[in-house]
Amino acid sequence: MQIGQTILNGLTYGGLLFLVSSGFTVMFGLMRVLNLAHGAFYLWGSYLGLVVVGATGSFLAGIVVAAVAIGVLGLVTEVALFRRVRGNPVSEVLLTLGLGFLLGDLALAFFGGNPEQIPVPEIIGGSQELFGITFPRYRLMLFAIAVILFALLRFTLVGTRLGALVRAGVDDAEMLEALGTNINRLATGVFVVSAALVGATGVLGGAFLGVHPGGDIDILVLAVVVVIIGGLGSLDGAAIGSVLIGLLVSVGSVFAPEFLYFIIFAPVILLLFFRPRGLLGVSG
Repeated sequence: MQIGQTILNGLTYGGLLFLVSSGFTVMFGLMRVLNLAHGAFYLWGSYLGLVVVGATGSFLAGIVVAAVAIGVLGLVTEVALFRRVRGNPVSEVLLTLGLGFLLGDLALAFFGGNPEQIPVPEIIGGSQELFGITFPRYRLMLFAIAVILFALLRFTLVGTRLGALVRAGVDDAEMLEALGTNINRLATGVFVVSAALVGATGVLGGAFLGVHPGGDIDILVLAVVVVIIGGLGSLDGAAIGSVLIGLLVSVGSVFAPEFLYFIIFAPVILLLFFRPRGLLGVSG
């Protein structure tokens, strides 16, 4: 029974990690930028959702407001900041890291340091019997959302013209621009969608893990690990990496919490020793 509970916990946590890391890895695939402010976008999405849900009582309104607000934040930061340092990896890392710390401190100043929890609507609250295991219905819904999002993103990348442009931008951005595609506009669009997605995920995660200072760093570290394991730029790899890390976190938290980081990072180090690009990484 405990093993089944642990596996379900790992799968649902992996679903949340995929929601966070999916836009992250697609953005890297096109722009070759590891946005280390991604965790701060998630945290601000959580806090915005907390405020909106508290004011309106609508969980859906919290998701929509967080997605739109963080999407706009992504637009402003990409156009005003990221575009200026694109192609300079050191400057990109320093800029995104500094922006992440700045947004994290602003969140602490505005919202304080007390842990909060976004309330879950009654319709998706409570417990559900699954394979003889009583499990929170909301977490099962979160995993279902992750599966649906994976299917939608994969179809968009593989089966649509937009996806073809994104994949072409990965392989040869200069040639794509020479053929008439505005690569800056395409990159900005991907950045905004990624930011909006992680903003909405902040609300979903705030009802799962709660909202607290430092949550941005916690989720960012695991998202980076997911993307590196799966392979930079690979959506399929992000899905596999999310499940693996979710299971490792769940198993480690139950059976050896004092060695949790060892349990997470030791397999990662071994994997990267044999496959430096990750499981399904694209060439860069």
